[in-house]
Amino acid sequence: MTDRLSDEAHVIPLRPAPVRPDAAEPAPKRREPLWRDLVGEVLRRERRAQERTLKDVADAARISVPYLSEIERGRKEASSEVLAAAAEALGLGLGGLLSRVHGELVRRTPAPARPATAPRQPYRGLSLAA
Repeated sequence: MTDRLSDEAHVIPLRPAPVRPDAAEPAPKRREPLWRDLVGEVLRRERRAQERTLKDVADAARISVPYLSEIERGRKEASSEVLAAAAEALGLGLGGLLSRVHGELVRRTPAPARPATAPRQPYRGLSLAA
């Protein structure tokens, strides 16, 4: 049984290549939103839609008003327990909160650009990461 492998290696770079000084300035990449910012926006939007105060939701979730405020402003990374408590206080549940945050993330994240090329044959050689 012989399995012919290519003599060429497929290298996947783990770090971006250094920029040459003579290279043209690349266009700035659009920054992806931070998870904590999206979570805070969804919590605040839901709280306001229910016409509830920070104090009301914080009391129901058993967290402090300043901490909930910082979460809503994207200043704090809340633990899963705190997020679950805040979501429950708003009647969402953790799954509902995360689903809404995921929807925001998908909506705001640009799709990766794919070059318009002909379909390639699958690579059957050895792949090395450098």
